[in-house]
Amino acid sequence: MIERNLNWLWFAVLLISGPFVNAQPEAKMSSWKGFEKVEFTFEGRNAWYVKPRTAIAGNPWVWRAHFPTWHTEMDSILLSRGFYIAYINTNDMFGHPKAMQVWDAFYDYLVNQKHFASKVALEGVSRGGLYVYGWAKRNPDKVSCIYAEAPVCDPKSWPGGKGKGPGSEKDWAAWLKLFNVTENEAAKFTDIPLNDLAGLASFKVPIVHVIGLKDKHVPAEENSDLLVKNYMQLGGPISVYPMNRGDQEMEGHHFPIEHPEYFANFIEQHSVPVQKVLSHKPYIQINKGLGNAFDKFKKEKKGTVAFLGGSITHNPGWRDKTAQYLEEHFPETDFTFIAAGIPSLGSTPHAFRFERDVLAKGTPDLLFLEAAVNDRGNGFTEKAQIRGLEGILRHLYAANPSANVILMAFAEPAKNADYEKGKVPTEVAVHERVAKHYGTAYINLAKEVYDRITAGEFSWKYDFKDLHPSPYGQEVYFQTIKELIKTDSSAAKNAIKLPAPMDKFSYEKGSYHEVAEAKNMKGFTLSPDWKPADKVPTRPGFVNVPMLVGEQANAVLDFEFKGRGVGIAIISGPDAGKITYTIDGKKPQTLDFFTPWSNQLHLPWYLMLGDELSPGKHKLRLTIAGDKNEKSIGNACRIVYFLVNE
Repeated sequence: MIERNLNWLWFAVLLISGPFVNAQPEAKMSSWKGFEKVEFTFEGRNAWYVKPRTAIAGNPWVWRAHFPTWHTEMDSILLSRGFYIAYINTNDMFGHPKAMQVWDAFYDYLVNQKHFASKVALEGVSRGGLYVYGWAKRNPDKVSCIYAEAPVCDPKSWPGGKGKGPGSEKDWAAWLKLFNVTENEAAKFTDIPLNDLAGLASFKVPIVHVIGLKDKHVPAEENSDLLVKNYMQLGGPISVYPMNRGDQEMEGHHFPIEHPEYFANFIEQHSVPVQKVLSHKPYIQINKGLGNAFDKFKKEKKGTVAFLGGSITHNPGWRDKTAQYLEEHFPETDFTFIAAGIPSLGSTPHAFRFERDVLAKGTPDLLFLEAAVNDRGNGFTEKAQIRGLEGILRHLYAANPSANVILMAFAEPAKNADYEKGKVPTEVAVHERVAKHYGTAYINLAKEVYDRITAGEFSWKYDFKDLHPSPYGQEVYFQTIKELIKTDSSAAKNAIKLPAPMDKFSYEKGSYHEVAEAKNMKGFTLSPDWKPADKVPTRPGFVNVPMLVGEQANAVLDFEFKGRGVGIAIISGPDAGKITYTIDGKKPQTLDFFTPWSNQLHLPWYLMLGDELSPGKHKLRLTIAGDKNEKSIGNACRIVYFLVNE
């Protein structure tokens, strides 16, 4: 009986930890320069690592790309000092995304199962530069430093031979075939070491290049020199050591390494003591997971992914990186990506624009949703946040019952202040409650950022910088999202059973109604493509669009609708006024349109005028008030949409 219970316990552990556990590869022991070498097959590829006699605390390691037996003097020194040396054979893949996926898995194996340090020193020789920079740019938080020797930094230089060097006709043909591009497309190909270095530079990853001054095969002026310039301009620490002593072979591409102990010191200095960083996993709640979406990606080879949020979703950064990673993680899948981020908007606006801005462009299999920053800034109540978020989810599930969702709570100074006081920010708590109720995946990025700052990993002022994250902050967000995607990639498909709503007045049937539906207008005009007469900035989607405009007191209009809720999406600028309104002739209420940001921006502003109505037909009457906010310079009421929750 005891044995049976133990067996059941072990089986349960495997079920719980399944996505995190890989089968242990069968190893063969050999000797390498007097050190024990462990050789094994990993994902069908030859791999190995060499053990030091006595490892440094935290198990620092060096990861060699391509030519692992070339210039090993530095590796011998580091092994004698307590480093591990590792390698996996992805040769002749030229740093292709498929190789990067193998590298991700190999890294996870060595770090999670062999307990190697979470930050690794990368060594790239010649074409190995394509690998180390390809992986480092995708994982800047996992790199302690980079040593690159005569590195290829632009495949057009080698193997393409499009510059001063001869290139390699055979390897260039292989590169073109592997990346599935033509000669003309290759000229515009951007996923090369020279580009997209901002994230790596923001992590201040130290780099040293050793080069030959007369290298004709990988000319420095087409490779190393350009990368050094680009990286330094982005604030990245990088240095160059020209190797001009000893025989310069292979037309200057092969040269002896002068003082290998210098470069061993460089790696040791930036790898030891091993930095302990927080895991992403405590901030991830998988709940029912992403199995439905991933199952479709794999089986049908098609997928629609939507990104719905405010300016942090609209701006380049984590969204682009996530889309790229999904394409690389599911290389056979034809993706449609819907970018539905609009600055300044939170959960209520998202709920009413979901039909037009998302579903009209495709039905998502996977939805990324964030609203926690703008919900706070725009003053939405806890009740409104729940109605907005679950309205979006229920609207999505009505269109695609098998869709999966990732709810995310992003960081900002106000949330940091709450955590400092031991308080969970309301918006974060709401996102988590909604995620648990519907079984959606959830990431508390606000808490992760706060905890990492508190742990001394980085600062808000110099690294993260703003609630609109710097390249560093975008990487923090992306790396946790990537961890969720990797963790849940083998999740089983779950049937979605829609639970009862958390709030019976949730905006699950929210939609826009055009301003042309207004009736009985006096003092309002319909501008077909409104734009401001002043020079105050606007938001995309809320300028050069039809708008009802009233600028004088006592202007009035009626709007008849059918549903349980009604509101208006307005533009609140420096001249924003006040309104009075009634629904079905009941007690008049007053609203001030002027916001703390009105002097700076013609701000999109969403106001629910009544959202607990009985189902059926209703009539809204709206009148511009005679008085105004003392800070406003006018009485303007500019309506972009009527909002109706049927």
